[in-house]
Amino acid sequence: MSIISVNNVVTTFEDNIVHDGLNLNINEGEIYGLLGPSGCGKTTLLREMVMLQQYSSGSIEILGHELNGISEENAQKLRQKWGVLFQSGALFSSLTLAENIALGLVEYSNLSTKMIQEIVSFKINIVGLKQSDANLYPSQISGGMKKKAALARALALDPKLLFLDEPTSGLDPISARDFDGLILKLRDLLGLSVVMVSHDLKSIYDTLDKIAVIDNKKIVYEGNIENIKYEQSEFIRTFFKANI
Repeated sequence: MSIISVNNVVTTFEDNIVHDGLNLNINEGEIYGLLGPSGCGKTTLLREMVMLQQYSSGSIEILGHELNGISEENAQKLRQKWGVLFQSGALFSSLTLAENIALGLVEYSNLSTKMIQEIVSFKINIVGLKQSDANLYPSQISGGMKKKAALARALALDPKLLFLDEPTSGLDPISARDFDGLILKLRDLLGLSVVMVSHDLKSIYDTLDKIAVIDNKKIVYEGNIENIKYEQSEFIRTFFKANI
């Protein structure tokens, strides 16, 4: 079942056309990758999906809701059905990890402090952090720990849809592969659907069920990794040359 449908999306910044009629469909339970050369608009599309940025024309439908003209009330309800992991983690530096993870629960639920603490403890555990990490500040932890804490925050409201922007960026190879395994485990454990922007070729091969490649303002390929070898896009030939 399709949970995200992008239809003929056009994005322009003044006279600069970034997307010129994008079309793609993301199904429930997939780990779906957005690929393409730098500047092609991968993160821009991700931002449009999570309503941080407006597209110029076309339509995006997520979880049965058309984003064009959506009311602020419905938009707020929809935002609570997904989690977002930004490339840098985007943790609040003045808050502990536990406070960062609890933020959405404090703002958008009527749960007791005790229940919020229990949920935060569970989220810390499932992303592979230690309970002793909860009272640390972002400046006191490694890059890999920041990614895990930001992931725990993205999962705080029990979303079924997760958006990841370059999740292994800045991580050493061991931490990156550890994070890949975590995403696969959480997809199965929590029944997640995942949309991921990535340049990490190892991560792409190890985690993605389906990919869309944006190049020259269009989707030049949508499908699985196995069939990409038949495509003639210059970016695809260059990017995947060692593996196709």
